[in-house]
Amino acid sequence: MSASLGASEAAVGQTVTIYAIATALTTIPLAILTAKWRRKPLLLVTMALFAVANTVTAFSSDYLLTMIARFAAGVAAGLAWAMIAGYARRMVVPSLQGKAIAVVMTGIPLALGLGVPAGAFLAGLIDWRAAFLAMTVLTLILLLWVLLFVPDQAGTTRDRSTGVRATLATPGVVAVLVVVLLFVLAHTIGYTYIATYLHQVGLGAQVDLVLLAFGLASLVSIWVTGTFIQTHLRALMIFTTVLVGVASTALALVFDNHVLIYVAVIVWGLGWGGVPTLTQTAANDAGGKAADTAQSMLVTLWNLSMALGGIAGGLILAGLGTLSLPWALPVLLLPTLIVVLASRHGFPRYRAVAETEPTD
Repeated sequence: MSASLGASEAAVGQTVTIYAIATALTTIPLAILTAKWRRKPLLLVTMALFAVANTVTAFSSDYLLTMIARFAAGVAAGLAWAMIAGYARRMVVPSLQGKAIAVVMTGIPLALGLGVPAGAFLAGLIDWRAAFLAMTVLTLILLLWVLLFVPDQAGTTRDRSTGVRATLATPGVVAVLVVVLLFVLAHTIGYTYIATYLHQVGLGAQVDLVLLAFGLASLVSIWVTGTFIQTHLRALMIFTTVLVGVASTALALVFDNHVLIYVAVIVWGLGWGGVPTLTQTAANDAGGKAADTAQSMLVTLWNLSMALGGIAGGLILAGLGTLSLPWALPVLLLPTLIVVLASRHGFPRYRAVAETEPTD
């Protein structure tokens, strides 16, 4: 990309940053502005914008145009993510809402485990532009699928009770958002630089296998989460926080034992895989009538935490060295665990679920 766009590698790296910034800046206001739109047309519009943005990126030879396209892609992705959990929840009866979100969130570890290697493979085999064109083709296929098979839903009503201030004042919402901020920040610090860590400990040639183990463990975590989330959300959130904290501590201590590193990464995946489902379910539960607003805040904080995680990890790497990176996770996850334990509204001991039909 650097050679094709006539920009430095550092400048091209900012295409990722601008994507995250776009999501963080626009998700909440766009979610509010489009609240009354019917869900299916809105989803189709966001996906069409994503396809156009990726197509422009694939054919662009101008750095500024590429940055504009990546910004547009971030806008589309943020709005789609903000609505998709609520969309899935409203398709099913309340007793199945947690499982519905778990199914939808399966896409995250699959994307990380399959999408990134596939994109790198296409870029190496053909050209970096092929990876973006592949995303366009997949998006068009998905557009057709949604058009033909996904049911439509009405938008949501908006008043002062669903505004940003009212949502933040709703018991439990801030606690969930703090957990998202700390947990995603911790995970991103470790995951962004996992290849650097593996090279340092002598596993540089097995990065793909380690990431595969992480991805498979994450899928198991999602299955477990979907099975038990309706009645054990709080326990699962505590368990996942402890698992990732223990795994990262192990990575800091057993860096000279390759077998234990694999075990620690698998435990990390078992802890992390269910986090998107757990936090989005908790945000929707706590938000109540303002669930969509709470969800848009979660998406904003999620992407902000990812951006901050990359920066913080880089500073730790430069200042303290590679083997110091895993220690950042337990340091951040300890206050995360405290917030989960202290929040009766954000992570209640029991979830009250009524058996009603899904809404239009």
